[in-house]
Formats: sequence, C-alpha cells, structure tokens
Amino acid sequence: MKKKLLFLPLVLAGVALLGWVVMLLWNWVMPGLFAGSLQIDYWRALGLLVLCRILFGGFHGRHGHRHGGRERWQRWQAMTPEERAQFHKDRHGFCRPNKEPKDL
Repeated sequence: MKKKLLFLPLVLAGVALLGWVVMLLWNWVMPGLFAGSLQIDYWRALGLLVLCRILFGGFHGRHGHRHGGRERWQRWQAMTPEERAQFHKDRHGFCRPNKEPKDL
C-alpha cells in the first residue's frame, strides 16, 4: 500500500508532463499543417490525451495484458506437437492466407 501511495505522485507528474508535451506538439504542428486549426491550452491538451486513451488505448492497464500473454504462452508450451498442429489447422484462415482453394 505504501508503494502505491509513493507511486501516485510520480504518475500524476507523468500525466501532467505528458499533457504539456501534447499541448506543445499540437501547437507546433497542427496550426501549420491545417489552416484554421487553433492552438490549444493545457486543459484541452489533457482532454485530448484522455480522449485518445479512450479511443485507442483503453484503460485496462499493463499488468492484465502481460498476464494474459504469459498464460497463452504457458498453454502453448504445455501443448503436444499434435495439439499445436491442430491449433494451426483450426486457426488457418485467421493466421495466414488460405493456400487451399475453397469449394463454392
């Protein structure tokens, strides 16, 4: 619990710094790139950062993603060569182009 409390100011400082960087980049690139786009202030930059996180990144955190990958890797390692071949056969259309012609 103490580690989380010590980590919180670091996270808040990182978010504040990232918002500042977004504001600087937006104000440097966008008005010159698109005629009619306006410069933004710090709070709009933070809002843009949150919006991009919602649209493109989600709020799932990194630990859950790594854990899921580890579980999949452990399952793969536990498979026999026959189970791996069956897995590739079942997922053939999703993983790589189908080399066999389909009957229509």
